Amino acid sequence: MNKICCIFNTAPHYRDLIYHLIDEELHADFYIGDSSEKIKLMNYNVLKGYKATIRTITLLKPFYWQKGVVGLSKKKYQTYIITGEFFCLSTWLFLALCKLLRKRTVVWTHGWYGRETLLKKMVKHIFFSLSTDILLYGEYAKQLMVKEGVNPKKLHVIANSLNYDEQCEIRKSLRQSNLYADHFHNDCPTLIFTGRLTKVKRLDLLIKAYSYLKKSGICLNLVLVGNEMPDFHVKEILQQENVSDSVWLFGACYNEQQLAELFYNATVCVSPGNVGLTAVHAFTYGCPVITHNNFSNQMPEFEIIEEGVTGCFFQENNWESLCSSIKNWIEYSSDKRESIRRSCYKLIDTKYNPHYQLRILKEVLNVY
Repeated sequence: MNKICCIFNTAPHYRDLIYHLIDEELHADFYIGDSSEKIKLMNYNVLKGYKATIRTITLLKPFYWQKGVVGLSKKKYQTYIITGEFFCLSTWLFLALCKLLRKRTVVWTHGWYGRETLLKKMVKHIFFSLSTDILLYGEYAKQLMVKEGVNPKKLHVIANSLNYDEQCEIRKSLRQSNLYADHFHNDCPTLIFTGRLTKVKRLDLLIKAYSYLKKSGICLNLVLVGNEMPDFHVKEILQQENVSDSVWLFGACYNEQQLAELFYNATVCVSPGNVGLTAVHAFTYGCPVITHNNFSNQMPEFEIIEEGVTGCFFQENNWESLCSSIKNWIEYSSDKRESIRRSCYKLIDTKYNPHYQLRILKEVLNVY
């Protein structure tokens, strides 16, 4: 088997397992960028194939250059897996050189979102034409790219994942607890949000919807798990909606056992802005998800949600629509909690895990 070279712009801690599997089973070499975007990184040195950290040079934002990447095209590798970020100008030159040298390149990317302008579509067409194969996080992006004329044979959906093996071990020990009953002093359904408490997540919609439902006589609780960010004054909004005393500001939580218990005992996770990997995290512990329905403004993981089975969608930026979705879901799921939990588990266990991703990689690379 030809040696595989992986060139990634970063290696966040939650991708630890998939990179370990690539390291162990594909025996790849790794060149990983120092760009963190304020995300906790994995320890690169634990990878046997780790070769070097690539320095990221910021140009005119959002463009950047990865020092030394272009030169890797001249090494003896015949297959490269590289982060498919078209704002990285060194990636353009690297892919073009590999194409001239008849080397195989597999870009790992979001692909299309559905909100691209005509100019951006043209740029993306050229960029993706330089690669041999394209790994995508979701079917939605694949459908958009096929519609735009990209050859479907080079498109492969690899989904996304977290630290599945560790989380599965935790999941085995989970039981219904009095976590929320002890805090809220009631047995009402509990809504949960996890992530940084920032403006883009549209938590103002969630708080407004929660306040309205409470005033309408619907018994429910709300817990917000995450760091308070400067651009979103959550305590002020809670005061404005007169719910300061009934919302649990849990704070940041990095303890996986605690997060598992929070998700497991919640009725539904509500992410009013884009949902991303929060959906995968919630489903891992059997918690359904509510988020908005404008898929062009979503992250790829939104498609894990099956309407009416493992969650639902509301009209983007519409708090009244969110109210209806929360109310309808609570009524619908009141006697179906265990079957919903099993449906969530099934999606994680069959697709949204590193072992599935490794299988897709092996199929694309013809390595068995």
